[in-house]
Amino acid sequence: MPDVPLDSLAPGQTAHVVALDPAHPLRRRLMELGFVRGAPVTVVRRAPLGDPVELRVGATLLALRADDLRLIRVRA
Repeated sequence: MPDVPLDSLAPGQTAHVVALDPAHPLRRRLMELGFVRGAPVTVVRRAPLGDPVELRVGATLLALRADDLRLIRVRA
């Protein structure tokens, strides 16, 4: 399966982090939150209007804006 942006996953789907946008200022913060190469990420649910999105990264639950999910490339 090719790499896709994390925002393309549906609730319940799990994939593994492949890369983060290297030029984006949020890159470092996302890595601190656990978005590192190979980390499993599951989309738990989306808010009614699609934003924010609840995710499980490893054992951590967090919510991110849908726009920020486009910075994260994953592979199922």
